[in-house]
Amino acid sequence: MSSSDPTVQPVPTSVVERVDAADVTLSNPKRAVISLGSNLGNRLETLQGAIDALEDTPGLRVKAVSPVYETDPWGVDPGTQSTYFNAVVLVKTTLPPSSLLERGHAIEEAFERVRDERWGPRTLDVDIVSYQDVVSDDPTLTLPHPRAHQRAFVLVPWNDVDPQAEFPGRGAVSGLLTEVGQDGVQVRADLELRLPE
Repeated sequence: MSSSDPTVQPVPTSVVERVDAADVTLSNPKRAVISLGSNLGNRLETLQGAIDALEDTPGLRVKAVSPVYETDPWGVDPGTQSTYFNAVVLVKTTLPPSSLLERGHAIEEAFERVRDERWGPRTLDVDIVSYQDVVSDDPTLTLPHPRAHQRAFVLVPWNDVDPQAEFPGRGAVSGLLTEVGQDGVQVRADLELRLPE
C-alpha cells in the first residue's frame, strides 16, 4: 500500500496534541477508592449521576465501576428503611484528599443529601474509602475510612472490581471479606452502572 493511498489519512497534529495534553492533565495521579450508596428516590439513577459527576471533576478520571449491590441499611432496625444500592468506583486523581472530600460533599448536596441523623436514609452517600496508601487520623477525613474494613457493602463491590486490592494498614480486601462475610449483600445482575465515556 503506497503512502499516496487516499483512504489512509494521517492523524492531524492538533488531535495528537489534544490526546497528549489529556494524558498529562493527570500527571502523577493517585489511586482512590470511592464507595457510593443510595436508599431514597431513583437509586440507580442517583448512583450513575454521582459517577458522571466524579468524571466531570477536573483532575479526576473514573477508571472502574463495580456491579450494583442491594444491601440492608446499616445500624437500624430491619424494615425501618428501604434497602440501599451500593457500588464502588476506582478513580485516578491529582486532587489532594481534602479537595476530593469537598467534591464528594458537593456531589451529595447536588443530590439533596440531608445529614440530620446518623445512619438515616439518604439520597446519596459518597465516601472516600482509601487514597493511595495514605494512613491519616485527621478527624476531617480519616484515611483509610475507619469502618469500611468491617462493611461487606464496601468490601464486596471493591473486591469485585479489584480482586488484588489492599486495604491500607489492614491487608488484602479479599481476606477482610472472608472475615466479614457477605450476608445482606446481593448482586443486582439486572442493573448496570456505566463507566463514563
